[in-house]
Amino acid sequence: MKKAIFLGIAVLSVFATAVVSSESDVTKQEVQLTIETAYINGAFNDLDTEAMKNGFHPSFRLHGVRDDGTLSQWRIDDWIESIETKKKKSDFDPEDQKWDHKIAFIDATGPAAIAKIELFKEGQHVYTDYLSLMKLADGWTITDKVYYRHPDL
Repeated sequence: MKKAIFLGIAVLSVFATAVVSSESDVTKQEVQLTIETAYINGAFNDLDTEAMKNGFHPSFRLHGVRDDGTLSQWRIDDWIESIETKKKKSDFDPEDQKWDHKIAFIDATGPAAIAKIELFKEGQHVYTDYLSLMKLADGWTITDKVYYRHPDL
């Protein structure tokens, strides 16, 4: 009888673990889709500002460190405006906007997630970005970004 109970608990534990893993995998896929659509393609490869508006929260802030060691901060509206201005320039070439990327990790707990993204331009590692995301009533949204710009080699 003890073996049967132990075996039953072991089997239930395996199923419970599988369900948790499955939910976690679905969450990571949803977060990755938001990153790919709004961030990688929206802000970089396709310069799709509508995708950015859909995938970034209006309170989003981009943070970096200036050369003098002070904090820089940029609002999503300013970033979108700069992209729209760039696209209107006569020398704008959409093919010059292509970036390679690697999502190094996604970690999610409940409605909160973080992701580390490595961005490469013509084989050169240019940025390491950390995104914060939250799952709201209408899905995942990017709420913050901190980044590091790698020095030119």
